[in-house]
Amino acid sequence: MKVSKQKAAEHRKQIIAAAANKFREKGFDGISVADLMKEAGLTHGGFYGHFSSKQELMGLASRQALRETANKWEKVIGEAPDKPLEALAKSYLSARHHSHPETGCLFAALGSDLARQPNSVKEAVMEGQLAIIDVISRVVPGKTKAARRKQAVAVLAELIGGMVLARSVSDAALSEEILKAVSASVANGVHADAS
Repeated sequence: MKVSKQKAAEHRKQIIAAAANKFREKGFDGISVADLMKEAGLTHGGFYGHFSSKQELMGLASRQALRETANKWEKVIGEAPDKPLEALAKSYLSARHHSHPETGCLFAALGSDLARQPNSVKEAVMEGQLAIIDVISRVVPGKTKAARRKQAVAVLAELIGGMVLARSVSDAALSEEILKAVSASVANGVHADAS
């Protein structure tokens, strides 16, 4: 039975959304196309009617995950106009984010695995990364656009690194210590070389 164009578009969105979550939860190689389709509530056979390859879906899902992150960060920053970096650090370096990589930051969830992906995936990731850097650039100190961008890149790296380190240890107390230390560093330490 043939589905309408509208239904096909809905199915495509479902697959991308499921992939965005499952790739962050299990990694790119940790879930098969069949399992992704099942997660989206669809049959495996329909996959190639929507995508040319798993690689294409990886790029689209990465773009979706990063768009979600940028939107979430915009909201967090918007709700804390007096201390946006502190709010962002607390939200990002929270126990909830630590425990739920499937709905969190693509960079912290997939880390160095992103570096091993083909250019099509890297380009989607770079697009999202630049959007996130732009969000942070609007709230960090700096006299020039270039200085604010430099600060934003450092903040992003510090946030991601903190979450990756916190997730890499089995000791809950050490994990919490890492999250709190990095959160305080981001909230208080951005002013160095803000010219």
